[in-house]
Amino acid sequence: MTGAAPVPVRTAVVTGGASGIGLAVARRLAADGLKVAVLDLVPAPEAYGLTVDVTDRAQVDKAMDAVRERLGPVSVLVNAAGKDGFTRFGDLSFADWQRVVDINLNGVFHCVQSALPDMWEGHWGRIVNISSSSTHSGQPFMAHYVAAKSAVNGLTKSLALELGPRGITVNAIPPGFVDTPMLRTAEREQRLGGTVEDHVARTPVRRVGRPEDIAATCSFLVSEEAGYITGQIIGVNGGRNT
Repeated sequence: MTGAAPVPVRTAVVTGGASGIGLAVARRLAADGLKVAVLDLVPAPEAYGLTVDVTDRAQVDKAMDAVRERLGPVSVLVNAAGKDGFTRFGDLSFADWQRVVDINLNGVFHCVQSALPDMWEGHWGRIVNISSSSTHSGQPFMAHYVAAKSAVNGLTKSLALELGPRGITVNAIPPGFVDTPMLRTAEREQRLGGTVEDHVARTPVRRVGRPEDIAATCSFLVSEEAGYITGQIIGVNGGRNT
């Protein structure tokens, strides 16, 4: 009796994988048996890490080539690199606008384009973009961040339609309040409109999210079993969409 063909060991690239959600995703995918490379501005404490500015296409392409040489073709990409911002719109400089858009949106563009040839050639790929729950309702003083993350959701849907016939799925996860260094910095700077605990009280499951919650969803979305899920914006937010 012939058994099912073994599932190949995939190579995954996680951007922003040195801390927060990206680190949790990198750890989870490694635990799942994938070969994982981390692209971040700072050295990754775990896995195979490359110091990369995702807004610099030359750096991204060089890093992807290094991953291919060491780990093999890239078939999984999780775009978790991000930067928030908090400025009254009337005071927002174009340079600040551009920097937030460059990291949160253009970084996704560069990384997807750079990794895509491997997925295209292999007729198999999984792309997960980490967006933000702020795309549901907006957020005062964060117009540049919300605009960029909303664009990521639109890019996700368009790429899903374009790449689906080639066996490549594209989904986005807008996290809710997740306990990361970025969130705690926002709390210290009084940018949350209250404490994390105040927001927990307004969250149906009554707890702050953990990076591992997002990682678990990523784990499924990049799996073989998730091949019929694409173009979806899957909130992981404890039931709170605002």
